[in-house]
Amino acid sequence: MYLRKVFCYSVICLLCLSLVTASLARDTNTRRQTQTSTSDSPPRDEKLWKKALEIHRKAIVVDTHNDILSMMIDDNYDLGVSSVGKYHTDIARMKQGGLTAEFFSVYIDRSYVKDGGSARRTLDMIDYVYRAAERYPNELMMSYSTADIRRAKKQKKIAALMGIEGGHAIEDSLMALRDFYRLGVRYMTLTHNNTNNWADACCDTATHNGLSDFGKDVVREMNRIGMLVDISHVSDKTMSDVLDVSTAPIIASHSSARTLGDRTRNIPDDLLRRIAKNGGVVMVNFYPGFIDAKVIAASKERDALLKPELDQLKETFKDNPKRLQEETNKLLAANPLPATQLSVLIDHFDHVAKTAGIDHVGLGSDFDGVSSLPVGMEDVSKLPNITYELLQRGYSDKDVRKVLGENFLRAFAAAEQVAQKSGRNISGDGSVRRITK
Repeated sequence: MYLRKVFCYSVICLLCLSLVTASLARDTNTRRQTQTSTSDSPPRDEKLWKKALEIHRKAIVVDTHNDILSMMIDDNYDLGVSSVGKYHTDIARMKQGGLTAEFFSVYIDRSYVKDGGSARRTLDMIDYVYRAAERYPNELMMSYSTADIRRAKKQKKIAALMGIEGGHAIEDSLMALRDFYRLGVRYMTLTHNNTNNWADACCDTATHNGLSDFGKDVVREMNRIGMLVDISHVSDKTMSDVLDVSTAPIIASHSSARTLGDRTRNIPDDLLRRIAKNGGVVMVNFYPGFIDAKVIAASKERDALLKPELDQLKETFKDNPKRLQEETNKLLAANPLPATQLSVLIDHFDHVAKTAGIDHVGLGSDFDGVSSLPVGMEDVSKLPNITYELLQRGYSDKDVRKVLGENFLRAFAAAEQVAQKSGRNISGDGSVRRITK
């Protein structure tokens, strides 16, 4: 009996020892994996980090492109509820990231061109921004001007602004353009990836050789009323035409440098220099698929490999774009691309600053509009990491503040001044030209 007890106790001890050993091995392996994933980054300079946080806290931080609005309207997502692990954005993390002003992207999918309802979709999305601001008046403040953004900073609130993504939203109507301005829209991306009836896009067949005559009228009208012209997504020729026509600074709300990321969505050096002469600002996009040469190459290989499956999904869900996006995302997630280090993103800030000048670069995250983000920039709360990285590369405190928001505010203020000189009769002095078939 005694020997049996000793045997049982011995077995139990051996089992416990085995479990503890396995647990320690797992912890060690996890630490090794973590060390491996961050091995490209040197240890953080705590003194510099403290300085970065102080600069970031005092700075006006403006992000000109966040797609969380699509989730707010399509999934009835409440911005005040934590979405950690699901989305890149919620109010708590916006505050944690030190955000002063957010431009909510009123993204109008190209399907509305075919099916109709672009303007109505735009109105619905605008309403959802107002709903969020009214539900959370202590955190959000509807804003329409540079003065409003600075006021929000003083009140320790987040300025909520709007930019339309996809010029087809106005349904070829300058009257609709003016009405959207009245409702608070302060920039419009002239196209998405689709060429519309008056402007050629980066990723579609060119039919206007840039801007049509009506497209040039759209730019002039945006200048007149004080709505920023956004050249993200447009073709190079459209960019060039905009720069020929616009009398106010323009922006690229979420684009990066083509020299470092060879995508037509990005901006070549010659146009970066022209944007600088115009007084405009390039707001750098964070998406690895646009900024990381290794990811761009791997993405092309993956697209070729998965083409049969992707084509099948397009056919199966051709009448259900939301389901198509969901299933496509699942397929891509099952075939991941390499991770992108934060330094790759900072390289784009560097390149734009060196090519166009330090006064012409800003933040255009594309949060919640992209499937992945660089390591260290996983969501909106991580924005202080940009401040730290810029300081580490030798940027002055003043130049860091320019990148974070002051550059954008300068361009926005200049566009406001152009509009004031043009008179403030938004409709009374406006063009009623229509596209002639």
